[in-house]
Amino acid sequence: MSTGIDPHEVADNVFAFTGTQVNWVIIRAGTDLTLIDAGWEGDTQEVERSIRSLGRRPEDLRAVLLTHAHADHTGALNHLHDNYGVPIYMAPAEVANARGENVETGGPKDVAKLLYRPQVVRWAVQVVKAGGLHQITTPGAGPFPRAGSLDLPGRPYPIPTPGHTTGHTSYLLPDVGVVVTGDALVSGHPTLTGLGPRLLPSFFTHDQSSAISSLQTLREIEADMFVPGHGPAWYGPLRQSVDQALDKISDKLKGEAT
Repeated sequence: MSTGIDPHEVADNVFAFTGTQVNWVIIRAGTDLTLIDAGWEGDTQEVERSIRSLGRRPEDLRAVLLTHAHADHTGALNHLHDNYGVPIYMAPAEVANARGENVETGGPKDVAKLLYRPQVVRWAVQVVKAGGLHQITTPGAGPFPRAGSLDLPGRPYPIPTPGHTTGHTSYLLPDVGVVVTGDALVSGHPTLTGLGPRLLPSFFTHDQSSAISSLQTLREIEADMFVPGHGPAWYGPLRQSVDQALDKISDKLKGEAT
């Protein structure tokens, strides 16, 4: 028997969707929507279907917000901007990455070292099919139109969380106690073992030291859950989740020292 609850609704009017091993988030306010991140290029039609699954159209998007300009988060941006006139916003420091003027991507050579693991092989094949070898540039990328909370559905508040990229941004949705963390804090990934709050492997990250510092920034935010770029939505105090991620880093460093 149907409960009437959308399985993608992780908090009130906050919907998380998964494409090719990557997530995007839609926030709804009446007939208006905000989209955070946009999957791989091969996920473009799935992004549009996720919008329509809520009974809305791409024209109802007031903006797309980007956590960071890696190809697994930018795939549908040009489609939405060019076909529906949707503005694309991100941190000023991330605009050069999105426009292709700067490149801060992960290391395929490091991924190759993990290809002895079947789940990594499956993931690698999937992302190649989804456009993982394409370098996407987003000419329509622009900086946030204002400082502080944005005048968009969900009142998203940008939180600078640099490290994974220079301009990586997480978004606090203050009305529901949710933080969309992108790749600043994840709960799973095919290159990792198991589930739980953690950083991605360092070879995906532009500046690992800054990425760890950004965890401390997230730790100070009052929130009841986070929705990552990779892995399931994670419920519980954000401070507790960050502490789990920091513990994993500490354990890893201890293991490397012995």
